[in-house]
Amino acid sequence: MYVANSKSRVVAAGRAKDTLKKQRSLRGDLAPDRIAAILKGLDEAYPHVQCALTHSSPWELLVATILSAQCTDVRVNMVTPELFRRFPTPAAMAKATLPELEELIRTTGFFHNKAKSIQGAARKVVGEFGGRVPETLAELITIPGAARKTANVVLGVCFGKAEGVVVDTHVFRIARRLGLAKGDTPQKVEQELMRVIPQKRWIDFSHQMINHGRQVCDARKPKCDRCNLEQVCRSKDKTWES
Repeated sequence: MYVANSKSRVVAAGRAKDTLKKQRSLRGDLAPDRIAAILKGLDEAYPHVQCALTHSSPWELLVATILSAQCTDVRVNMVTPELFRRFPTPAAMAKATLPELEELIRTTGFFHNKAKSIQGAARKVVGEFGGRVPETLAELITIPGAARKTANVVLGVCFGKAEGVVVDTHVFRIARRLGLAKGDTPQKVEQELMRVIPQKRWIDFSHQMINHGRQVCDARKPKCDRCNLEQVCRSKDKTWES
């Protein structure tokens, strides 16, 4: 009797799993209940998420985000304290020479271009915005080194304005793995995410996805056995399935 009951439970569990898979397939990747489940999972895993770049002002975050291109946040956080000690304001950085800036940010990679960008950003902020980082996307993207990603970071973190979704390498990868977007560029993925993720969630969503990419959803070998989004994920490169 025990064996028969055990087999029955196994069969029933298998049928339930098959039914769930069929229901998921019928609802589609962008069904509201699936989006809600993903957002709930992110909230549960990362309830108090914050920007990983250390900063004390919009200007410092702007510079740190420019430096973070092709560089880890950990490395940027090692470089910026001395950079801001030497050049604490946009006006001071605008007067810095490129060799001075390059020496301080050398370990972030592509330091020559980044030095030109942050020097140009400082001069733009001082010359056109009175030394204050602007609070609109249209103005921010005119600053050297500040494309949409950087502008969205500053607007969301410092001003609480959700004018777009920050799409870094983690957000790009996970959004495609989860079927939330299919675009082949960060710009296309951002536009797709803006259509399916509620605007009030854009800021936290990006930070949660970034943390998820660093901690769980690795590019080469995702830790699917530790992922609380695994049951709503149908990525072809899953390493484990419940």
